[in-house]
Amino acid sequence: MFTKQEIQETNRMIEEENLDVRTITMGISLLDCIDSDIDKLTSNIYNKIYNYTKDLVKIGDEISKEFGIPIVNKRISVTPVALLGNRSKEDFIKIAKTLDKVAKDVGVNFIGGYSALIEKGTTKADEEFLASIPEALSSTERVCSSVCLGSSRSGLNMDGVMKMGPIIKEMANLTKDKDSIACAKFVVFCNAVSDNPFMAGAFHGVCEKEVVINVGVSGPGVVKKALEKAKGEDFEVLCETIKKTAFKITRVGQLVATEASKRLNVPFGIIDLSLAPTPAIGDSIAEIFEEMGLEYAGAHGTTLALAILNDNVKKGGVMASSCVGGLSGAFIPVSEDHGMIQAASKGYLTLDKLEAMTCVCSVGIDMVAIAGNTPDETISAIIGDEMAIGMINNKTTAVRIIPVIGKEIGDMVSFGGLLGSAPIMPVNKANSSMFINRGGRIPAPIHSFKN
Repeated sequence: MFTKQEIQETNRMIEEENLDVRTITMGISLLDCIDSDIDKLTSNIYNKIYNYTKDLVKIGDEISKEFGIPIVNKRISVTPVALLGNRSKEDFIKIAKTLDKVAKDVGVNFIGGYSALIEKGTTKADEEFLASIPEALSSTERVCSSVCLGSSRSGLNMDGVMKMGPIIKEMANLTKDKDSIACAKFVVFCNAVSDNPFMAGAFHGVCEKEVVINVGVSGPGVVKKALEKAKGEDFEVLCETIKKTAFKITRVGQLVATEASKRLNVPFGIIDLSLAPTPAIGDSIAEIFEEMGLEYAGAHGTTLALAILNDNVKKGGVMASSCVGGLSGAFIPVSEDHGMIQAASKGYLTLDKLEAMTCVCSVGIDMVAIAGNTPDETISAIIGDEMAIGMINNKTTAVRIIPVIGKEIGDMVSFGGLLGSAPIMPVNKANSSMFINRGGRIPAPIHSFKN
């Protein structure tokens, strides 16, 4: 139960510091929907998702109104679609359109799980699925897609990494009239987690329950406000302040998750305490860095500041709930963070610095816009670098990169809503093609042998 003081403090965080529940995401297994007939399969998928989620938006709104807690998004994640039988490219596209239709009909803003897990290699179905991604994402509005290319236990599927550059560029070209927005709905992972409620990487893992409620909580503004009271204090005080604040934020998520689980009659899964920024001023990870004492995100010391933030957010979260999961930490999406946009526009935040920061953040290079004429191999090489960080350091890493057709360095691009806007960032011009085109697989690192 919440005390009167906790309720008052929560109200203040909501009203003054941009605290919100970023998403309630219902994860649903589709394995029992499999049928050799594609029409029966898509009908099974639609009916199962609709029956479970038809009240998700309504109940989310009721909880938000009753408790005064903003719940920004209601979402769905499903079993990785590439696992739904030996399908053709055309079959997979039909599945994508079915997912899009049911998402629209129940009113959620995104549905994730148009995904493949190809850490060590691909099946015939995986190959057909990968070929379907550009058309699937360019012909739907709410479908999000992800591909896991490696893990610390499996190594890296470099054939998959090599294919990602052309796939991303094809998506970019198919939606060039909308600033290549299909790429914003696609992410590649190393060490993907199966209970992540955040898009674009959410999917319902095969080890999960039949259906589950996962809640993602965010509150960069709350952390920034708390740090204003710690000006001039040493690092121990800084760490303790972040940890205590994360505890309070997680308690709000616990309340919403418990209520949603009870009212939807669906088991509660995890709370993902990830400080996910928005383009709004005062809701920024970069502004937290500035409050810590850095002039801009990207200044020397930024990686250390992010490490402090990420670690203490996790520590505070696990104190508040025994069900903290997902990614939980700090996201650094450039286009979705007012301070990151400003730092990148001024040249203080570069792609190389972002890569360094991903060694200690929750995910990786996220919502970065680059010139549309960037070579496919360069995009694959950026992905390969990020996958290597995840594999070697036994952490989740990801890349969501957007080559915007027709845009060049210095241009700005706007994606709208929570996706925000971003400057076109420069990439290294040196050629990586001979390296990336080797293909094959990189075996798991030596520390993977932990049996």
